Amino acid sequence: MALHFTRDEFSERLSRLEAVMERERLDALFLFAQESLYWLTGYDTFGFCFFQCLVVTADGRMALLTRSADLRQAQRTSLIADIRIWKDARDADPAAGLLALARELGLGGKRIGVEYETHGLTHRNGRRLEAAFAGTATLEDASAVVPALRATKSAAEIACVRRAAGLSDAADAAAIERLRPGAEEGDILAAMHDAIFCGGGDYPANEFIIGSGDDALLCRYKSGRRRLETEDQLTLEFAGVWRHYHAALMRTHVVGEPRPLHASYHAAAREALLACEAELRAGRCAGDVFAAHARILDRHGYGAHRLNACGYSLGAKFTPSWMDTPMFYESNEFALEPGMTMFLHMVLMDSASATAMCLGRTSLIGEKGAEPLNGGSLDLVIR
Repeated sequence: MALHFTRDEFSERLSRLEAVMERERLDALFLFAQESLYWLTGYDTFGFCFFQCLVVTADGRMALLTRSADLRQAQRTSLIADIRIWKDARDADPAAGLLALARELGLGGKRIGVEYETHGLTHRNGRRLEAAFAGTATLEDASAVVPALRATKSAAEIACVRRAAGLSDAADAAAIERLRPGAEEGDILAAMHDAIFCGGGDYPANEFIIGSGDDALLCRYKSGRRRLETEDQLTLEFAGVWRHYHAALMRTHVVGEPRPLHASYHAAAREALLACEAELRAGRCAGDVFAAHARILDRHGYGAHRLNACGYSLGAKFTPSWMDTPMFYESNEFALEPGMTMFLHMVLMDSASATAMCLGRTSLIGEKGAEPLNGGSLDLVIR
């Protein structure tokens, strides 16, 4: 069995979940988020693009409803013993299959929490789910239950994040080594992935962001490549990944002579990043971190060029995004605790001058404050 954590670790996670279910008076949970299934059982698949649900009862019983293509996947990668299959067919109705499973587990008339806020449950399937259970059980939105538990990492999880951080630094070094006039973006991107895969890492939960020239101002991946010019800028946002655990970095590098704005923007971004990291400690909330970001960048006169969020939690995530709960935005009251791993990014995008400057890295919240896990040097890279 390809489990990446001990059975005792999984038992501890289930116990934490059962305690929340008791507090929230939930008789069962319908888990549709792949991150939840992986965290709770080790189940590793991209089959969540179809209807798939893990039922967890208040007394700790678990049963998975999935497709035949994922039967052996669940057997091989998880500790789930009870695996049910819904059959692909023109008139397939997996929601009805879940209803039958729920009745078998004695959940008729019970209060069931559902993970609605996930890419693993489409709106259409959500409507089918609600129609199937109408009059049979009470469905409650429990989307925040498992993400809140996953936000605080165990020692074994933190070890995975540290491995991911090492891979992110290796990818960063590979990119810098190839940074020069005439370099192909594709060669840089390939070298970064090569460093991660050769180090035993995994695919990231979303594409690496790479953009040069005017496209250095983009905050998302797009198709298409270009060669770096004699004077250029290259923005990279990427993550090392180990056992699906992510540690992200974000950098804007300069080729040739930097613009005056590159230096001033970099100085402001660095100051803001350090101020935000100082807020990563117990007793603070996500909104406090964003307030530090806004305060520093606004004081420099760059408020028009910053974003309305400055980072988010990282953990074991699946397609289409490695972003996790919480996100750092204004007045977010999510309480920070030791054991959380957080990615902070200071993003400055000046459309008028087509100048970009981004700086970000991943930190672990410890008992005494933040420990940066990657990106040891915050210096502006110029080649």
